[in-house]
Amino acid sequence: MSAHLHICPIRAIKTNQDLHPSTSWTALFFNDFWGTPLTHSGSHKSYRPLCVLSFRLNYLIHGLNPAGYHLVNVLLHTIVSVLFTKFASHLFNGRKRAAVISGLLFATHPIHSEAVAGIVGRADCGAALFFLLSLMSYIKFCRKREKQPPDSASTHLYLSLLFAALSMLTKEYGVTVLAVSGVYHFCIHSKVLPLTMETIQAILTEKRFAALREGIIHLVGSAIILIGFRLYMMGLKAPDFAPADNPAADSNCLLTRILTFLYLPAFNFWLLVYPFSLSFDWSMESIPLVQSIGDPRNIFTLIFYTCTLITLKSIFDYQQYSSDLSGIGSALASFSSSSGGSSSCYCSPCSHQHHHQHLKPVKRSLNPKATNNNSMCNCPVDEDGISNATANGLMPVNGGSLLSLAANGNLNCSTEEMPRQHVSRMDCLTMAMALAILPFIPATNLFFYVGFVVAERVLYIPSFGYCLLVAIGIDTLMKRKTSRFITVIALSILLMSFSLRTFVRNIDWSTEENLYRSGVTINPPKAFGNLANILSANGKKREAEVAYRKALSYRSNMADVHYNLVGEKVFEKRSRKINEHARNEFKSFRTGILLQEQARYEEALAEYKAAVQYRPRLAMAHLNMGLVLGQLGKKAEAIEVYKHCASLDGTGLKDPKTHESTKISALFNLGRLYADDGQYKEAIEVYQEAIDKMPSHYQPQSLYNMMGEAHFKLGQFKQAEHWYKEALKVKKDHIPAHLTYAKLLAKLHRLQEAEHWFLKAKELDPNDSSVYQHYGQFLSECERHEEAADIYVRGAQLAPNDYEMVFNAANALRQALRNTEAEKFYKEAVILRPNEVTSHMNLGAMLHVNGKLLEAESSYLEALRLKPDDTITQNNLAKLRHLLNQKRAAGR
Repeated sequence: MSAHLHICPIRAIKTNQDLHPSTSWTALFFNDFWGTPLTHSGSHKSYRPLCVLSFRLNYLIHGLNPAGYHLVNVLLHTIVSVLFTKFASHLFNGRKRAAVISGLLFATHPIHSEAVAGIVGRADCGAALFFLLSLMSYIKFCRKREKQPPDSASTHLYLSLLFAALSMLTKEYGVTVLAVSGVYHFCIHSKVLPLTMETIQAILTEKRFAALREGIIHLVGSAIILIGFRLYMMGLKAPDFAPADNPAADSNCLLTRILTFLYLPAFNFWLLVYPFSLSFDWSMESIPLVQSIGDPRNIFTLIFYTCTLITLKSIFDYQQYSSDLSGIGSALASFSSSSGGSSSCYCSPCSHQHHHQHLKPVKRSLNPKATNNNSMCNCPVDEDGISNATANGLMPVNGGSLLSLAANGNLNCSTEEMPRQHVSRMDCLTMAMALAILPFIPATNLFFYVGFVVAERVLYIPSFGYCLLVAIGIDTLMKRKTSRFITVIALSILLMSFSLRTFVRNIDWSTEENLYRSGVTINPPKAFGNLANILSANGKKREAEVAYRKALSYRSNMADVHYNLVGEKVFEKRSRKINEHARNEFKSFRTGILLQEQARYEEALAEYKAAVQYRPRLAMAHLNMGLVLGQLGKKAEAIEVYKHCASLDGTGLKDPKTHESTKISALFNLGRLYADDGQYKEAIEVYQEAIDKMPSHYQPQSLYNMMGEAHFKLGQFKQAEHWYKEALKVKKDHIPAHLTYAKLLAKLHRLQEAEHWFLKAKELDPNDSSVYQHYGQFLSECERHEEAADIYVRGAQLAPNDYEMVFNAANALRQALRNTEAEKFYKEAVILRPNEVTSHMNLGAMLHVNGKLLEAESSYLEALRLKPDDTITQNNLAKLRHLLNQKRAAGR
C-alpha cells in the first residue's frame, strides 16, 4: 500500500489534468489514458475512460496518496480471483477441486504483479472484472433462452453486452469477450461446428437455432458498433510509436518481422509457464530480433505452434464428433416421431442401453450431460459429475459409421465410444483455449502494430485460459490413484513458488529504485537510465552518473539519457529573491543540473547537444541548453536557443502537454534574460507572447508575476498591479505574487494594504525565509526597527547559510540598538563570505562601537586588504587608531 508512484502513474495520474476537479469530467471521454486529446497526432490512442474515471475518484478522495490507488487495485484483483473461481466452478460442472485449483493459480500467479502492484494495471484488472461478468451473463442467457418461456433471457443478453462495452472502455482488449462468448455458444452450448452449408442454412432458418441466431446477431452487431466507435474515437488512424517501443515493427526485413512476431506469443506463453524472469519494461533489445531461420529460438516457436495446432485439431475433431451426435439425435427424433414411440439406443458416452423419449429437448447445464440436444444419459456418475465409464483415449477414432438404423427401430449410437469424462474435459479445454488465445490477439501485431514488445499486464485476461489448462491437467492426474500423491505435492510446490515469487516481485514494485534494479538484467539501457534518475533525485550524484553512462554504453542514441545526465527534475523551491522564487516555482522545466552542480558546464552543454542530435525536438534539452549558456555568460547564444525551443513543432510527440509547457518555459526564461539585462520592454513582449500561446493546462501564476515585475521596473504601476492580481487569482497561495504585490503597494504608500499581504504570505508559509526577508525590509523602510530586527532574526534562523539574510539581520539589530546581537550576526556574515569587504567593514564598525578596539582594528585591516582604496574604512581606521593612541597616552 505504501509503494511509490512510478513512471506510468506519474503521467497517468500525477500530471494528468483529467483527474483534477478543475477539468470537466466529460474531458476524459475525449482524451487518451494519459490526458492527451485522442485527435492529437501524438496521442497514444489508449482510450480507457472508465479507468481514468476511477483514478479521478481516487484523486477526489485522497489526492496523490498512493495507498488508496493500490488498495483499489488489490480489491479488484481479489474480486476478479473470486469471480474467476466461480466461473471455473460452473465451467467444470460443479467440480470444486478443479475450480479451486484454477482460482489459486490465478490469484497467486507472479505475472499479475505488474497489473496489481503497478497502478496503471488497474485498466487490466477492471477490464477483467467486466470481461467475466459479461461472459457469465451470456452463459446465463444461453441457458435461460432454452426455457419456454425464455424467462428473462434477454435481460442477461443485454447485461452481457453492457459489461462487454464497460470492459472495452476500461481497456481495449476487453471487447474480445464478445468473441469468447461466441465460441461458447457455437462450441459448448449448441455444438454446431464445423460449419457446413447445411448447418449454416439450418442455423439461419430453423426454429431450434433461434437462440443461437439471437445471440450471435447481438454479439456481431455489438462488436461492429464497439469497434467502430473505438476506431472513430481514435480518428480512424493507428498511433505512431518510437522504434525502440517495438523494434520488430520498425525492421525493414520482412523475414525478421515474421519470425519475431511468431516468436513473441511463444515467449509470452513461456512467461506464464515460468514467470521468474520478469521486468517492468521489455522494449528496445530486451528480446533480440529473430533475424534468420537458423536462430535456435525458432525451434521453440515451432514446438509452441505445433502443440497449439494439435490441441486445436483435437478440439475441432471433438466438435465435429459432437455435431455428428447432434445429427443422430435429430434423425432419431424424426424416426421415433414417425414410428409413434420411443426407441432403444446405446448412449455414446457410456455404451449403456436405454430407452429414450426423443420428443422434448432437455435442459442444458453449463456443461450439459446430454451428448446431443435430444437425449440424456441417466448413467451413474461420480461425485464430480463425471461418468463412471473410463476413457481408453483422448479422441474418438476417425472413420466408421456413426448412424446405424435397425429395421426394428433400434438406433445404435455407440459405434465409437466417447466417455462423458472426455466430453467434459474437451468442453473445458475449448473454453480454456478461447480465453488464452482470443484476448491476446490484439497484442500479437496481427492486425496493427502495438507500442510494446512484451507487456506482462496484457497477460492478465489471457491467463484465465492458462490457469484453466493447468487445472484440467492437474485435475485429470489427480483422478488416477497412482499419480494423485505426486500431483498434490507438485501442485503445492507450484503454488508456494508462485506465491513466493509474487511476494518478491511486489517488493520490487514497492520503490522505483527496487523496480529499476530488478530490470537491469533484462533491459539494461532502460533500467540504468531510469535508475540513474532516481539516484540523482535522491542526491546520489556519483552513482547516478555511473548509471547514466552504463545506460549509454548499451544504447548510445538515447536522447533522454543524454539529457538526464545533465538534468534532473527538481520540485518547486522557494528562493530568497522574488525572481529566483518565480523561476524555481516554474515546474515545467528542469533546473537541477547534475554536471552543472559540479561546475562542469562545458560537459553539461556537450550532453545537451548530444540529446538534441538524437532527438531534435526534445524541448527540455533545448531549454536546459539555454539555461547553461546563460550561466556561462553566452547570452546571445542562449537567446537563440530559447527562440528555437519556443518554435519547435509538437506533431506526433507522445507527451504534447509537456512539450507545449516547455515551449512556454523557453519564452519565460527568454523574458527573464531580457529583464536581467534591464531590457524590460523586450521582456514584456516575450511574456505576452507566452501568455498568448500557453495551453489550457499550463499554470501561469509565475508568468503573470514576472510580467507584473517588468511593468513595475518601468514604473507602470497600474499594469503591474493588474498582473499581480491575475497571478493571485489563478493561484491564491502563490507566495511570490504576495511579496511583489506588497512591495508595489508599499511603493504607492498604501502601507496598511502592503503589510496585509506580507502577513498573509507569512501565514501561508511561516517557514519561508524569503517572506521574512521582504517583510523585514518593509518594516525597516517604515523605521520600525525593533520589529524589523525580530523578523530578520527569525529569517536568519530559517536560513542560517544565507548571507544576505544574516547580514540584513545584523543591520536591523544595529538600527534597533541591539549592538551585542548585531555583532554576533556580523561575525556570522564574515564566516559565510570571508572575502566580502562590506562584512569586515561593518563588523569592524560594530566592534568599534562595542569598545572592542583591537578586534575592530583587525577587521578594518582585513577590509582594506580586500579593498585598499575604500575611503570609509580608511577614515574609520584612522579614528580608531586615534582613539587607541589616546587610551595608550592616558595609560601612561
